[in-house]
Amino acid sequence: MDRTTCKVGYIAGLIAFASTLAYDFVQILQIVGVLRFPLDEILIYGTSLCIVAPFILEMLSLHYTTPEDKRYWTHAALIFTFIYSVFVTANYVVQLATVIPAKIQGSVKAISLLDQTPHSLFWNFDATGYISMGLATLFAIPALRKVGFERWVRFSIIAHVCVTPLISIVYFYPKFSQNLLFLGFPWAITAPLLMVMIAILLRKRHQQVLIHA
Repeated sequence: MDRTTCKVGYIAGLIAFASTLAYDFVQILQIVGVLRFPLDEILIYGTSLCIVAPFILEMLSLHYTTPEDKRYWTHAALIFTFIYSVFVTANYVVQLATVIPAKIQGSVKAISLLDQTPHSLFWNFDATGYISMGLATLFAIPALRKVGFERWVRFSIIAHVCVTPLISIVYFYPKFSQNLLFLGFPWAITAPLLMVMIAILLRKRHQQVLIHA
């Protein structure tokens, strides 16, 4: 087990955790009306984009620090992590670089297809991304032992997996509403929780390497 792999994964996990908390905070401020356009959308898409790369690196570190006989599961988790990253990155870059500037200039009608509104093209991109994140965490579960700290990491991941169907309802229920959005609120707790728990696990693995070095 490489010490650098553990250290990079630990730091990346903390960044992913902090970015997710920042997204949660911005989302709450938007709901209560403190933030308004364009700042609300810039911050929401910006903080969401900041989650992507650190989460990839965290899951990559989890894969390479997992015993070889269980790497099939972390490999599967990585595949769905990449699917998540492709869909949400495409969405957030388009919203930040194309849609928001068009809205500011009053020309959004010309690119209305790109706007993330309920049940639109990029709404479905976002849905696919976060459902894929749920599947990534689902496949990571068998790679973790049911003893010690890994047991608690498993619990945090299982909690997040259980929230994924709620996220699916929020995205795909025929009629979207503000109240429906609250159904997915547990994600705001389970996502940062699993990220920090995996980060701590990687930190512990790093310490074990130092002890046995």
